[in-house]
Amino acid sequence: MQSHLEARLWNDVFLHAQEALGLPRGTVRATVLIETIHAAFEMDEILWELKEHSAGLNCGRWDYIFSFIKTFRERPDFVLPDRAQVTMDKGFLNAYVRLLIHTCHRRGIHAMGGMAAQIPIKNDPAANEAALARVRADKLREVTAGHDGTWVAHPGLVPVAKAIFDERMSAPNQIGSREPVAGVAATELLAVPVGSITEHGLRANIDVGIQYLEAWLSGNGCVPIYHLMEDAATAEISRSQVWQWLRHGAHLDDGRAVSRELVEGIIAELRPQATPAARLFERMMTSADFTEFLTLLAYEQLA
Repeated sequence: MQSHLEARLWNDVFLHAQEALGLPRGTVRATVLIETIHAAFEMDEILWELKEHSAGLNCGRWDYIFSFIKTFRERPDFVLPDRAQVTMDKGFLNAYVRLLIHTCHRRGIHAMGGMAAQIPIKNDPAANEAALARVRADKLREVTAGHDGTWVAHPGLVPVAKAIFDERMSAPNQIGSREPVAGVAATELLAVPVGSITEHGLRANIDVGIQYLEAWLSGNGCVPIYHLMEDAATAEISRSQVWQWLRHGAHLDDGRAVSRELVEGIIAELRPQATPAARLFERMMTSADFTEFLTLLAYEQLA
């Protein structure tokens, strides 16, 4: 969902469904996942259109970053650093979180946090504890910021997230129980976080993107990769970041340019025998035109 007009359509759907089933108006309640930069500028309008059907707003993460890159892809001043450096406590993401909480609590509804992508790691206690520590830190950030709840990628992480919120949130929610979050300026929603572009970050984008696309073409849309639960948004960020870096002649922190030759060399290392997914991902990263969604081209492979 990107605008209040789409919210209006869903509100009409809810009204029709309730009337058809003989349910009282307002029985259906929806939480809207704000995962595009366009929707971030229309939070109030989206909630107004949903009226009594609104239960709150929910932060996204990967999809929101992808939307940011895609929307401003032609702007050299919007080039982002490594994906791992674009975290929820920095730049436009931090502003987005604060605005979502402010908007929801001002209207007396829930502000939900984002998903922790980590999954439990079997047979490696040290790695598993490190993953759980990252989940705890993320959930602590959310409850401290003022979120009323959160979500995780794996049911095994529910007790971890719940323990943090139970400890820090004594009431069922934080609506009205704390000082109001300050408003957010439009310029803050567009603030690019400071960071670097590294060879590791470039390789990670290409590696994870190809792995995900291979799984997607095999019929699996939700894939555990390096102990993180990844979906299409992961591949979208990965390919759009590389496309953006190539488009604007970005340089790695060691001074080398992010060039087509460098990208092709990394792909050749990762997949010496080129797979359909590797060829398709390379095409999307290096083409002159930006494909609106990765899946539009990927579906052609399934025809």
